[in-house]
Parts: sequence; structure tokens; C-alpha cells
Amino acid sequence: MKLLSRPEELFLLAIWKLQDNAYAVTIRDQVNRITGKTWSFGATFVTLDRLVQKRYLTSYLSAPTQKRGGRSKRMYQLTREGVKALLDIKKLQESMWNDIPRLSLSEVKK
Repeated sequence: MKLLSRPEELFLLAIWKLQDNAYAVTIRDQVNRITGKTWSFGATFVTLDRLVQKRYLTSYLSAPTQKRGGRSKRMYQLTREGVKALLDIKKLQESMWNDIPRLSLSEVKK
């Protein structure tokens, strides 16, 4: 099993949530909302490119839209490998958390 980095996991989850509306701007906005952190477009594109290289994502150009002055958007979709990677990381995290005793800040020594 190949492990996903946390940014890879977040981006794959954001794309899955967005479905047919997953392009760089909406993906970045979704990840910004989830993390409460502002991701640069550079970091967004680096992560998306890495996920395409790993074959977890495919991308294609949408039809030109009038709203964008006739420009196309690069849309992203999860592949079977991408879905499998998410399911694998979810299973791993659940198994790790299931074995953890109750976690509480009040129990941590100062």
C-alpha cells in the first residue's frame, strides 16, 4: 500500500466532494475551507500534478465558457487508483484510531 501525504488526501477528498465542478480554483477554495489555511495556487498545482503523475487523477479541458471569455477549465476526476488510495488511507487511519485509548488534553501533563 502506498501512503498518501496529508495534502494529497485533502485534495483527493476535495475533488471527490466537488465531482463535476473540480477545477483548480474550486479545489483550492474547498481545501482552504477544510484546513482554515490559505493554499497558494503554486502549491495547488504542484499537488494536482503529482496526483496526476501517480495516476490518482485524470484531467481534461472543459468546453469553453462565455463567462470566462471563451476559455476552458482544466477539470479533475479521481481514477480507480485514486479512490482505492483514499479507501486504503481511511482504513489505515480507522485502525490506528481504534487502538488509541481515550485522548484528552486534560490527561496531558504540563
